[in-house]
Amino acid sequence: MSTIAITGSSSGMGAALAARFTDQGHRVIGVDLRNADVEADLGTESGRARAVARLTELSGGRLDGFLPFAGLASGVGRRPSLLVSVNYFGAIRMLEGVSPLLAAAGTSGVVLASSNSTTTQPGWHPELAEACLAGDEREARRIADAQDDEGAVLTYPATKAALAHYARTRAADYIADGIRLNAVAPGFIDTPMTQDGRDDPQIAAAMDDFLASVPAGRAGRPEEVVELVDFLLSDRASYCVGSLFFCDGGLDGKLRGADWPKAWTPA
Repeated sequence: MSTIAITGSSSGMGAALAARFTDQGHRVIGVDLRNADVEADLGTESGRARAVARLTELSGGRLDGFLPFAGLASGVGRRPSLLVSVNYFGAIRMLEGVSPLLAAAGTSGVVLASSNSTTTQPGWHPELAEACLAGDEREARRIADAQDDEGAVLTYPATKAALAHYARTRAADYIADGIRLNAVAPGFIDTPMTQDGRDDPQIAAAMDDFLASVPAGRAGRPEEVVELVDFLLSDRASYCVGSLFFCDGGLDGKLRGADWPKAWTPA
């Protein structure tokens, strides 16, 4: 039996993951704002510190897996900076905090929740993702809130791009401690988060158009992403390190199929 910590465990994708690993006989420690083993606001430094301390206590100092899936979608009236603090720093600061617990297991796995919006939604600002990757939460929040009226819409893919880049660029450091770091990029998945978007007058039409463009002809199901994450966290994926896996019904391939791989010219 493994011990797996999951943030965002009370709803959506996090709840589906918690159910899967619990059904498999693993011990799951859920983290969320409410209705979880660890209740904390991961959008704040104090909440993250409290969550790490409680996870250390509940896990007995060892984690076999960590799935930071807590996240917010863009929406009317939602401050873009809140997405920065929850989606990116709520995941990465938590990962950094529990990395000693993951290293203590000898071999462990982490899967970050990116998104196919990183490659299929135009207009997001690379400097926001760069500020996230630099670890400068204050600057990233400033950039996010300085955007126009669609700031939250543009902030979401920027935070998810930063997560993907983090997995790609930091995986070599983590594997040195036996921690396999990868990321998944779901597309339009039928969850409460996407339903909130379809009910939001600011982005509803765009989301409907987005769904209509999916080659698979439908929204994804949470269990389809769960299957991928289950694989990546298991020993079956023991040689998967630093990769980004799309689960989006073929949309990234349809829109960006020729963009990569590309020939590499070392600096």
